[in-house]
Amino acid sequence: MENLLKKYLKGDATLWIVFIGLCILSSIEMYSASSTLAYKASNHAIPMLRHVTFLSLGALFAFFVHLVPYRFIRIFSYLSLFLSFLLLILVLFKGQSTNDAARWISIGGFQFQPSEMAKLSVIIVAADLISRIKDNKENEKIYFINVLIMLGIICPLILLENFSTAFILFVVVFIMMFIGRVSLIKLGALAGGLVLILVLGFGAVKAIPKESMPKMFDRAYTWVARIDRYKTEKKDDKAKYSITDDNRQVQYGRIAIARGGVFGVMPGNSVERDFLPQAYSDFIYAIILEEMGMIGGIFVIILYLILLFRAGKIATTCSSVFPAIVVIGLSLMIVIQTFINMSVATSLIPVTGQPLPLISRGGTSILITCVYFGIILGITRQIKSEQPYEEEPEPVEDTLPVVELESL
Repeated sequence: MENLLKKYLKGDATLWIVFIGLCILSSIEMYSASSTLAYKASNHAIPMLRHVTFLSLGALFAFFVHLVPYRFIRIFSYLSLFLSFLLLILVLFKGQSTNDAARWISIGGFQFQPSEMAKLSVIIVAADLISRIKDNKENEKIYFINVLIMLGIICPLILLENFSTAFILFVVVFIMMFIGRVSLIKLGALAGGLVLILVLGFGAVKAIPKESMPKMFDRAYTWVARIDRYKTEKKDDKAKYSITDDNRQVQYGRIAIARGGVFGVMPGNSVERDFLPQAYSDFIYAIILEEMGMIGGIFVIILYLILLFRAGKIATTCSSVFPAIVVIGLSLMIVIQTFINMSVATSLIPVTGQPLPLISRGGTSILITCVYFGIILGITRQIKSEQPYEEEPEPVEDTLPVVELESL
C-alpha cells in the first residue's frame, strides 16, 4: 500500500496527509451538521452524498492538477482570469441569491461561484507579475501597476456581494508583494489608500440613507449593521444573552461551543445543529467544537497550520520566484479564510460569509480548494524531480583485516 501511494501520489507526503485528513474530517462533520438539510430532502442521504461526491471529485482534481507542470498553470491563469472577469460581470446581472447575496450563477443546472475561480486566478497571475518584478527591478513600477489594475478590476466586482472575500484576496496579494520585496514605499501608499477608501465608504453608508443609494450597494448596509450589532453586544449584556432573528447564528454558535467543553459530545451527538442556521457552512466550526470539544478544535487548527508551515518550507526550496510566491499565496488564502471562519464561529469578529476550506458545504469552494492543494503538491513534485540524484555509497563490510602470518 505504501509503495502504491508513493508511486501515484507525488509531492510532499505531509501535505497529502493534511489534505486527506481534512477530507475525512469534512465527511464526518458534514454527516452531522447537515441534519436540517436531510430533514427537508426527499432522501435523507442526499445532502451527505452530494458533499462526498464533491470531495471525491475534488480529490481527483487535486490528483490530476498535481501532475501538471506549473509553467502550464502559469499560462492558463491568464485565460482563467479573463473568464473570471466575464463571469463576475454576469453574476451582477443574472446572479442567484442565497442568504441575500447574489454570488452564484447557474451553469447546466449546477450553481457556480465565480469569485472562487477569480481568487485562484488572481493569486497565480499576481505571482507571475511579482516574479517578474524580482527578476527585473527596473520594470518594478510597470508590473506593480499591472497588479494594481488587476486588483482594481476584480476586487470591486467581488466586493459588491462579498466584502470579506474581496478583502482577504487583497490582503493575500499584498503579503505576496511584501514577500516578493516590492518597494515598501509603494506598499505603504497602497495600504494607506485602502484604509482611506474603507473609512470613506463606511462614512458614506452611515450618512446616506439606504433608499438614496443605488441598489448595487445594498450589501454595504448589511455589513455596517453587522458591525454595529457586534459592537452593541460587546457593550450591552442584555443584547449579548438574548436571542433574536438577527443574532440567532451567533447565539446558537456560542451555545454549541459551550456544550462541547474540552472533549465534546462525540460526532453525531450535536444538538445545536438543529437550531443553528448555516451549521453546515459558515458555522460548521461551532459544530466541530460541540462534537469534538476544544481538543478537536485545536486539532483542526493544527492541520491548517501544518499546511502553512510546510508551504513556507517549500517556498524556501524553490529554485525560482514564481512557484515560491504561488505556494505562499495559495496557502495564505486557505489559512486566512480558515481563521476568519473560526473567528466568526467563536464570536471574535462580526459575521461574514466565509466557509471553512474543504470542510464546509459548498461545491465550488471544495473543488477550487482542492485545486489549490493540487497546485501546491505539483510544485513540490517538481522540486523533488529537479533535485539531482545522489548515488548511495557502497556499504562498507564490517570485517577485520586479514593478517598473513609467516610460518615459523
